[in-house]
Formats: sequence, structure tokens, C-alpha cells
Amino acid sequence: MKQENNILKWFDNELSQKEINDLKQSDNLKTLEKIAHYSSQLEAPKVDAQKALEDFKSRNLSKKETKVLPLNFKSFLKIAAVFLVMLTSSYFLFFNNTKSYSTEFAQTKTLTLPDNSEVILNAQSQLAFNKKDWKNSRNLTLDGEAFFKVSKGEKFTVTTDAGIVQVLGTQFNVKERDNYFEVQCYEGSVSVTSSQEKVVLTPGKSFRVVNGEVSLGSDFNAENPSWLAKESSFNNVPLWQVINELEIQYNLKIDATQVNTSVTFSGSFTHTDKNIALQAVTIPLKISYKINGKNVEFYNYDTK
Repeated sequence: MKQENNILKWFDNELSQKEINDLKQSDNLKTLEKIAHYSSQLEAPKVDAQKALEDFKSRNLSKKETKVLPLNFKSFLKIAAVFLVMLTSSYFLFFNNTKSYSTEFAQTKTLTLPDNSEVILNAQSQLAFNKKDWKNSRNLTLDGEAFFKVSKGEKFTVTTDAGIVQVLGTQFNVKERDNYFEVQCYEGSVSVTSSQEKVVLTPGKSFRVVNGEVSLGSDFNAENPSWLAKESSFNNVPLWQVINELEIQYNLKIDATQVNTSVTFSGSFTHTDKNIALQAVTIPLKISYKINGKNVEFYNYDTK
């Protein structure tokens, strides 16, 4: 312990001459001399306090330069488009429960509803319903014409712009075109409500509204609407409505400004031959016609 204390004093130059002589006689002298030599070469780093203070203040006062990344607008649009598609898809997947069907010119379509009821859409018609609520409410909207074979169950409602048809289980035809509304019952009973009145139809009975006025429909004994057999039949129907049906079944544009379209027509025309169909309508009314592609002109015999 004494020797260790003497070594420490030797580093601090605090040994007496006698203590130095004693230390020289020890084995540690050479090691101590080397330590002393190398320690004398070491210097504490010189610090300029004033400069350090100025550097510190400079760092505090100046803000670190912000790195700006350029915005790639095209990439942004792509990301936005993907996000929009995902959002739209999510909406239709989780929120939009409307099921809709439509037909084009001269086209019919057979549909099976969730309760196994059957609907046949005539040309240029649209049908829609809420598939989520179907079990609780069998409600549909119709624009055009359709024949329904309804399975028995809860109330079945067809809503059109001209009126509402309600049944429990039956077969009926609904036709709703511009200024024309007609319902025909083929089986069971049908409740029809329009802005004019409410009626209940039994098999073979019909209800018709033309230009906002109720028109008594004639009784019939057919099992199905004639258009299911590719034929349109009419009983005391205004010519303008017959013309409208010709246009729908054959994708025509008929100019009838030279004839009286308010006259009534009773008869039928086929959906399979345009010329035969035009003749079936015009000859009984003593009207002629000219065809130019999809354009047809009606005129009276004595005007051409």
C-alpha cells in the first residue's frame, strides 16, 4: 500500500529525495518512467470558448433547411382515381341494393324474382326493386310493359308513373307508356289505383287510362298477352299508341303528322315482319306509308 501511495506522489512530484531513491530500487521504475514520458506528450484539447459560444448561438438562430419533395401531379391523380374506384365499389357493394333490368328495341326478357315470381319484360321497358327488402316488401317499379306471374305470399306491388297495381298471387299485365296506362288481369284479382280511381280486376277484365282519362277496357278471354307470342293486339286503342308500339318493336321513327292519330284501331300486327306489320295497321284505316331506312311516313291515300 505504501508503494502505491509513493507512486501516486511521484506522478505529482511530491516525493522526497529519500522516497525517490527507494522507488528507484523497485522493479517498477522502468514502467513508471515510460508512463511519465507518454503522459507528458498528451495535451488537453484547446477550446476557444468565445468561438464555441458564437457557433452555438448561430445554430439556435438559424432554422434547419427543410427538404422539399416535388409533387408528381400525375401520380396524385392515379392515387385519387384508385381511391375513388375503391370508394364507389364499396358503396355499390354495401349500400346500393337496387336490382334493375331493362330491354332495348324489339327485345323481351324473362326474369325470376327472389320469391320465384316470374316477370317478362316487353321491349323498351325497365324494372327495378330493392333486393335487400324483398322478403319484407315485394315492391317493384315499372316503366314500360311487363307480364307478371306472381307466387303467393305477401302483398306484391308494381308502381308506375300512372298508377299502382297490388296483388297477392296472380297473373296480370301492366303497360305504362307516355299518356297510356293499362292493366289486364289473367288470374286471381288485381287492385289498381290511379289518380282517377281505384278498381279491382278479376280474370278477363282490364283497366285503361288514356291521356289522363279512364277508358273502359273490353273484356277478353286470352290466357296470356299477345306480345308474348310476338304480336301486338289492340281493342279500340288510339292510333298514336299503335304507332308508338310499332316504333318500339321495329326501332322506327314514324312521321304521322299528315294523318289523324286520334282515330281508334282494333287489330294486331306481327313483330317478325316490318312491312306486314305496317300494312296490318295502315290498310284498315285507309292510310299509306313510305319507308326510308328507319324513317316511315304515314299519309292518306288522296294526298300523294
